[in-house]
Amino acid sequence: MRSLTILISCIVVASLLFLFVFNQKTEDRSDQPTKLRFVSLAWQEQALATNHSIVDEWNALHPEIQVDYVQGSWNSIYDYLITSFETGDVPDVFHYESGIIVDFAVRGYLTNLAPMLSDDTKHDILDIAWSSVTRSNGEVVGIPFLIESLVTLYNRDAFEQARIVAPTASNPWTWDELMSNAKHLTKDIDGDGNIDQWGVGIGLRSSANIIMNLSISFGGSYFYKENNAYVVRVGEPERKLLNVIHRSLYYDNSAAPSSIGQTGANMLPGFMSGKFAMLVGIGAWARQQLVENAPKSFRWGVIPPLKAENQNTGISTQTLSIPKKSKRQKEAMAFIEFMLNSQNAARLAKSDWMLPARKSCLAMKEFNTSPDGWDVVTNGVRFLKTGSWLGVPGYVEWKSRVVNPMLQELFANRLSVDEAARRIEVESNIVLQRHQMRDPQW
Repeated sequence: MRSLTILISCIVVASLLFLFVFNQKTEDRSDQPTKLRFVSLAWQEQALATNHSIVDEWNALHPEIQVDYVQGSWNSIYDYLITSFETGDVPDVFHYESGIIVDFAVRGYLTNLAPMLSDDTKHDILDIAWSSVTRSNGEVVGIPFLIESLVTLYNRDAFEQARIVAPTASNPWTWDELMSNAKHLTKDIDGDGNIDQWGVGIGLRSSANIIMNLSISFGGSYFYKENNAYVVRVGEPERKLLNVIHRSLYYDNSAAPSSIGQTGANMLPGFMSGKFAMLVGIGAWARQQLVENAPKSFRWGVIPPLKAENQNTGISTQTLSIPKKSKRQKEAMAFIEFMLNSQNAARLAKSDWMLPARKSCLAMKEFNTSPDGWDVVTNGVRFLKTGSWLGVPGYVEWKSRVVNPMLQELFANRLSVDEAARRIEVESNIVLQRHQMRDPQW
């Protein structure tokens, strides 16, 4: 009997101790700040510093909601996010691009941010930027804050030596004028029989984004709706730009052959050294590399959007999104609103040398200066359009497995434009059909 009494007493004491420790731990946990995980893809030195600075400022102002900065990589972010969505171990906020997150939204991975937007954010961001992240049912799957636009860079000294007057916003060049001047700029400067200065360089390795976005000015679309399903058509409007580039490589000999195997970023050193008089279809962000790395004597400028039927080009935005499985969506949205307010959005755009998505930022003086080309880049906002491929089921696979390899074959002169067009149509529609049977519409 005595042993039983002792046993019962021990159980009671143990239970009380457990409750005390549990309550103490609960109280301790309630005193801890909420932790948010933010995955950023900033990579340029200035952009990295700006992102860290904004996160530090938030943490200083919000001791109850602390943000952990996680450095992501453009090369691995897709696989990382797919894994996190499937396992549920998601970041609370992540940085990516509109062309990819629409696929995530279709698959049900992202939070609808429309009900959470402040009026300031809703009305200050450009309509064209919103169009890149807004579904037909009104769902907003990311907040656009940077606009990636393609530009043409030129060597001022090379132009002056060839007595070529650079185009202006009021007097833009057509594509024919660009290529005509490119022939004049292609030169054997030292007379050894080899070309020392090519008229243009175009980063054509993995060129789908460049080709599709620039084809818009020719009336090209690539993606069309037929019987409520997407199909790919490479007709006359789509072939025009392909013909221009192919001709410049193999008939006019005005485009550098090295373009075929390089990206625009790879070609920047050659541009700085005078190997290319112009770089066509490179991101506006490349200007930072020129400011930081070009020789002091190197003089460069930005050419306004080239004209075919019009000067329109496709838009791609960089975005912040919240996974549907995040348990801290309200706090995550508060952080996004802080990070992308007008002042911070301007800092992010300036440090990444890309267009801010907010109207209030575009009106700021720093985005309208001449020496670094901001005035030309900002003026080009009016020509930005949403590509027809936005939200197409299977777009990511189509771009990587069909059109990029096929364009590589074309620009390496292993296919004619007609043969490339035919094969792109056939192989694209096999991919699209498979995805459209499985995935809901954007």
